[in-house]
Amino acid sequence: MGDTDVFDLPVIDLKEAHTSREALATKVVYILENVGFAYIDNVPGIDYDRLWDACQWFFPKPMEFKEKLMRKQWNPENSNVYRGYFPVVKGEPSRKEAFEFGKDVPPDDTSVSDSNWMYEKSTWPPEDGTFPFKSFLLNQFEVMHETCLELIRLCAIGLGIPEESFSGLFAPRPMSTFRLLHYPPWDGAPPPNALIEEGKVVTTPEHTDSDFMTLLTSFRFNGLEVLKADGKWGEVRPRPGSLVMNIGDTFSRMLGGRFKATKHRVIDIGVDRYSVPFFLSPKFEGDIGVNFLSQYLHEGADNVPEQFGPWLLHTIKHKKKYFEYKVLPEIKHL
Repeated sequence: MGDTDVFDLPVIDLKEAHTSREALATKVVYILENVGFAYIDNVPGIDYDRLWDACQWFFPKPMEFKEKLMRKQWNPENSNVYRGYFPVVKGEPSRKEAFEFGKDVPPDDTSVSDSNWMYEKSTWPPEDGTFPFKSFLLNQFEVMHETCLELIRLCAIGLGIPEESFSGLFAPRPMSTFRLLHYPPWDGAPPPNALIEEGKVVTTPEHTDSDFMTLLTSFRFNGLEVLKADGKWGEVRPRPGSLVMNIGDTFSRMLGGRFKATKHRVIDIGVDRYSVPFFLSPKFEGDIGVNFLSQYLHEGADNVPEQFGPWLLHTIKHKKKYFEYKVLPEIKHL
């Protein structure tokens, strides 16, 4: 597993859905069964240039500015525990800082417990009139969300089940996360846990995503590597004007592993690196039980319902895959 090849991902062109929806659906399923990663072309409504501008507006701000958005873990004066800003943490092999937000629950929705911090209200920075940070990102959240829903509709068609079979998992309160990321290069010697084969250094160690589906804006940067079927790491070639899509553990386990949640990592490339991932996540009570398809295909073991929120909470607190979620409170009333 020491060799790294340049890896051109398969391409899913959403324009093809207008001319041959079934053929594109078949292609999507094949890719998710065999690769787990793809480029997504021709995404309606996305603005890559302005996403870059959002990163450049936020990350150069002084730490005093960012501290007001920090999670309570790093700034005890703040109340937000799940959304907002997290800093670069010394000694962690994940060398990154981020701002993230979700879709707020409407104020008149009383179905969510006040103690359920997975639905906490997003924290936003004050703006200076030079860039419409909040309004632009909220718009792009909807673009990413709808793109994911179109992809999962295509998945359903390709699997031979009703087109909207997965859609109910996300309405009306998806727990999706939109994140702006900055990977500063290591200054000085990185910690031993960041060193990997052939003298490489990671800024995010190998992992699978826990969510349902991820859409990544990687701009023009190298650094993302995917573990291929032959056991070798493949460096994903930048493809400006496209998203990189992969699925996470949630979707994979629902289908009994039929779709691949593929391991990936980020390598230090020696310069400041930026990316913008959108993590599609079901609503808290969404059924992600294994053998989900048996409800429609009547094949294999019966679906055993399992709510997404409690499963994710267990994954975060016990597997501790991500440093940014190592310290979280209990949810007392679900």
